[in-house]
Amino acid sequence: MSGIHPTATIHPQAIVEEGAVIGANSWVGPFSVLGAEVELGADVTIKSHVVIAGRTRIGAGTQVFPFTCLGEVPQDLKYGGEETRLEIGARNRIREHVTMNPGTEGGGGVTRIGDDGLFMAGTHVAHDCQIGDRVILVNHAGLAGHCTVGDGAIIGGLSGVHQFVRIGAGAIIGGLTKVSSDVIPHALVQGPSGVLDGLNLVGLKRRGVSRQEIAALRAALAALAEGEGAFQDRAARLGEQSDSALVQEIVRFVAGGSERGFLTP
Repeated sequence: MSGIHPTATIHPQAIVEEGAVIGANSWVGPFSVLGAEVELGADVTIKSHVVIAGRTRIGAGTQVFPFTCLGEVPQDLKYGGEETRLEIGARNRIREHVTMNPGTEGGGGVTRIGDDGLFMAGTHVAHDCQIGDRVILVNHAGLAGHCTVGDGAIIGGLSGVHQFVRIGAGAIIGGLTKVSSDVIPHALVQGPSGVLDGLNLVGLKRRGVSRQEIAALRAALAALAEGEGAFQDRAARLGEQSDSALVQEIVRFVAGGSERGFLTP
């Protein structure tokens, strides 16, 4: 086998195909299987009974728990065997029974996971998703193909996000929620049909956001709910009226376009 750092530990009952790259101080547990194009950074822990396939790269310090499957072919009938990738950043915690698929040719070819995320048991990240840093997917939450999730967002347990939906940075999706339209940054979405129900106040306070900024966000949400014209027009006016950095983040998010429309206050 080539590409295995001398300080890495491979359990004798693990299978690591020739060509895989295992970084310094990484550890691969018993009954795990790593394909020939897998690349692990330094200090990665792969526990027992993990399958990592395809062109999958895992960043330094990430932990992968038992019965997880990473990099297997996308669950997309259009996938024709083309070479695509799954890229997972540093210091992620990927818990039991998680599945993450690589991209497809039609979606850009790469599923990308940022740094410092927590993917709880049973969660699923489908092909071509783009996930930011510090994202949390709670038990059995699922992202369909081509979803985008911004930094610091939280997807509640047993929730489902429709393909092509964008979740803005700092947003929180409650448990048992269906999300079929884009969610603006720092929003709170909850209920079976995914209602935009205010701000993620807990998350904002945990981040130390000032009362002045929170007040600006509250005013922005009210303007988006009750102003004249289309939702995009109201957002554009906000951009001209507010100098709040977080409000401007919402304005840019809305201006970025949407394939699924927006959840509105």
